[in-house]
Amino acid sequence: MQLGIFAKTFPGADPDTVLGAVANAGFGVAQYNLACSGLDPLPDAIPTDATTAIRAATTASGVGIVAVSGTFNMIHPDPVVRADGLRRLGVLIEAAAAMGTRLVTVCTGTRDPADMWRAHRDNTAPEAWRDLVASMATAVAAAETNNVDLGIEPELANVVSSADAARRLIDDMRSPRLKIVIDAANLFETVSIAEQRDVVTRAIDLLADRIVMAHAKDRAANGAFVTAGQGVLDYPHYLAALRRAGFDGPLVTHGLTAEEAPAVGAFLRRVLSRSGAA
Repeated sequence: MQLGIFAKTFPGADPDTVLGAVANAGFGVAQYNLACSGLDPLPDAIPTDATTAIRAATTASGVGIVAVSGTFNMIHPDPVVRADGLRRLGVLIEAAAAMGTRLVTVCTGTRDPADMWRAHRDNTAPEAWRDLVASMATAVAAAETNNVDLGIEPELANVVSSADAARRLIDDMRSPRLKIVIDAANLFETVSIAEQRDVVTRAIDLLADRIVMAHAKDRAANGAFVTAGQGVLDYPHYLAALRRAGFDGPLVTHGLTAEEAPAVGAFLRRVLSRSGAA
C-alpha cells in the first residue's frame, strides 16, 4: 500500500509549500484539496495556472496526488444549495486529470443544513435517498464524460451510513465510475473489539470490488474521533482485511495535526509491515 495524508493537514496556500511539507513528513502520496492552492475547495472556476502549479509541485516534491476532495452536502434540504454544489463539483471533475488524479472524493450528505458530517433523523427517509440518487446521477454523468472516478465513503452520520447502504447505491447507480473510500473508524462508534472486527471485515468483504482508497484515523473508547494509533481501532486487523481483499492502493491518514504527521506515518508503516500489507 502507498502511505499518504490529507494535504490540508499542512498549512499553506500554494502547492509547493504544502506538498513539500507532505514529503518532509515522510509521505509519498496525498489527497489534495484546492484550499492548498488558495482556492475554495469547490470553486466557481479553476485557472489553468492553478492546475499547472499542482502538477509542477508534484514533480518537485515527488508526492503523487491520489485524489482531490470534492465534498459538499449531496442531500442538503435546500435544492438550490444542492444544485450549486453539483455545478461546482462539475468544475472540479473537469479539472481533476489536469491536477494529476482520476479520483474525486464526495460526501453523500445529511439532512442537517449546517454540517454535512452531522447525523439527522431524516437521513433514513425515502426522500433523502431519492435526492441522493438524483444528485449522484448528475455527478456520475460528469465523471463518465471526463473519465474520472467518484469515491464515496460509508459514514455513520451520512445517508450512506454503512457498507450495506454503499452497496445499495452502487447497485442503484450501475456505473463503474462509483468507487469506495473505506475508513474503518467511520463504521462503528462504541462497540466491543469482536463487534468492531466483524463490522470492519464484513464491510471490506462486501465492498472489496470497489475499494480504491483507504483512510486512516481512529476512535476513542467514548466514540470520539482521534488520531490514528491513539484509539481503539484494531489497525493490524483492518489492514490485514484490506490485504486479504486484494487492496494495494493508497492508505491516507487524516484528522491529525502537522506536528503529529511524522509519528503517525511511522506508526502506519510499522503496522503495514507487520500485517504484510506494505
